[in-house]
Amino acid sequence: MSTSTSEHTTTEQATEHATEHGTRRRGIVRAVLAGGLVLGVGAAVTLAAWNDSEFATGTFGAGSFNLEGQETLGGAFSDHETAPGAALTFEVEPLNLAPADVVYAPFAVRLDAATTTDAVVTLSSVGAGANAANLTYEILTTDAFGCDADTTGGELVAAGTATTAADAATFDLTQGAAAAAGDPVNLCLIVTAGDGLVEGGAATVTWEFAAESVSDND
Repeated sequence: MSTSTSEHTTTEQATEHATEHGTRRRGIVRAVLAGGLVLGVGAAVTLAAWNDSEFATGTFGAGSFNLEGQETLGGAFSDHETAPGAALTFEVEPLNLAPADVVYAPFAVRLDAATTTDAVVTLSSVGAGANAANLTYEILTTDAFGCDADTTGGELVAAGTATTAADAATFDLTQGAAAAAGDPVNLCLIVTAGDGLVEGGAATVTWEFAAESVSDND
């Protein structure tokens, strides 16, 4: 009987020990899992970051460009954008020429007040009519507006140039300051009748002043 009680007590103690051991084991597992959950939350927090941006914007606009001409002394500058353009006023009668006659006409060009760049001007000419081949011309640059037999100046186009001449000369124009028109280039156009002039024959000569803007960004 005594032996049975001892065995029963031992069994109970073993069971309690196993239960206690199991309880501690489950507690450890829960602690480890809890620790794992805590570590997981910590890892998620470290993935967060601040964000920031910078932006830059360019604003652009086009300038203005316009060439204008003057054909009479004291006359206003104006646009003559298509042929035949301004009607030149020649000194001496240009419609009653004889061989070796010379006639003179002034002209001036400038950049208008709205223009925002300098320019390079290319001069060309086109002659037409029965006597176009019997006329030649010369162009001088002058300090003042005007052109006659006494006019002197720098040679822009050499004497004896045929009435049809592409790219006969180039010259520069400067834009004005403080919303003013640029300084004009004054020209003296001199036309000479050749020995082969045909009686009663007519001719026209059209001069083109082609201006090209000079960019400040070049």
